[in-house]
Amino acid sequence: MFILVSIPTDINDNRRHVHVFRKGGRHLHSKAKIWIEKNGCPCVEVAESSLSKKDTQLVVEAIIRHWNFINNQITKSFNGEKTVIKNIGD
Repeated sequence: MFILVSIPTDINDNRRHVHVFRKGGRHLHSKAKIWIEKNGCPCVEVAESSLSKKDTQLVVEAIIRHWNFINNQITKSFNGEKTVIKNIGD
């Protein structure tokens, strides 16, 4: 349903975050930006979202459940290492 993306050029942002895209969309425009940490500690907060409240909450809950994996992939991305795709579903 959604794709979470870490953009390597975002390394200079003050907090780690992911951009949320709707899977299968013809035009790739970020639908949400969600912070995943604060001062190096897990802290999931919506920075901005054009998703419905229900979809935003669904994404936030998935990020919380898979926080370690997502944070690890962001680290790899920023280090120029290969990242992997993980399908997550309920």
